Amino acid sequence: MVSVSVVIPLYNKEPHIKRALNSVLGQTIQDFEIIVIDDGSTDKSLQAVKSFSDPRIRLTIQENTGVSVTRNRGIDEAKSELIAFLDADDEWMPNYLETILKLREKYPCAGLYATSMKTDSFENILIRLDPKLRNFVPEEGLVLDFFKIYKDGDYLFCTSSATVPAKVFSEIGRFQAGFWWGEDTDMWCRIALKYPVAYSSHVCAIYYQNVVNSACQRKKTVEIHPFVKTAREALNAREIPHEIIKDLNEYVQYIEMDTAIHNVKAGDSNLASNFLIRDDIELSYKKRLLRFLSTYSKNDFPMPSKAAFKKRSRSEVTHTIL
Repeated sequence: MVSVSVVIPLYNKEPHIKRALNSVLGQTIQDFEIIVIDDGSTDKSLQAVKSFSDPRIRLTIQENTGVSVTRNRGIDEAKSELIAFLDADDEWMPNYLETILKLREKYPCAGLYATSMKTDSFENILIRLDPKLRNFVPEEGLVLDFFKIYKDGDYLFCTSSATVPAKVFSEIGRFQAGFWWGEDTDMWCRIALKYPVAYSSHVCAIYYQNVVNSACQRKKTVEIHPFVKTAREALNAREIPHEIIKDLNEYVQYIEMDTAIHNVKAGDSNLASNFLIRDDIELSYKKRLLRFLSTYSKNDFPMPSKAAFKKRSRSEVTHTIL
């Protein structure tokens, strides 16, 4: 059995897929298989993959079904007990798998192994963290306050720097189909609700945002972030440890706010309007949304009236938010 199965979902990434594959083939650890699942590409992505002759690369072709179904098929075809994910437009540093396997050896109890990464804007995404939050992130070790770090929109890794034991998927399920917005975050958070997360602060992956066919640039409205439903169900079932409930609730409010912002950029303000008048949303997240709205567009936005805040205390009326 190989040490790691590398799952690469592929859809119209002709300019980037060779870079991704070469970054895997260039690892200091060479005991792996690469499972490329082509999700109905219409460009020359397939030809790019077929130009590689390494027998460790397996190519599966399917009709277009979306990234979640594609990753799930890769999980089904994996032969290893450890499954790494790499998006076709990202790449690994040569020591990524070596770092992951060291984490696996030291922290066998973890349900997810991940490293920091660089992006188009940051040499290390940890630079973005508030200094107080940075104290919760180990140089190498277990992340003990996952939702405390994430509740203000900070993140420690992306799909391309995440590796998961196959047995974890048997317990918590697969990526939720039908979502292109937040389906990966939902998976990592579902794991974090049940397992420790082992992490290395060293940059071992590169996440490219300014690439063709990038999901983060897609301007398409979404109804809900998948983890909102996941978290609510877990809270209602009383499956959440008491000590993380506050941070989890705040993180859910953050991703609802972020989803509303995404929809405004896509031309739909309904989620934002509803978010602002809800009584269960912390004032700080309403303020953040209003700051975005005030700077994003000069067009009139249907701001809630003072009456919409009548259930809140007098110190939390509209003029305070503004």
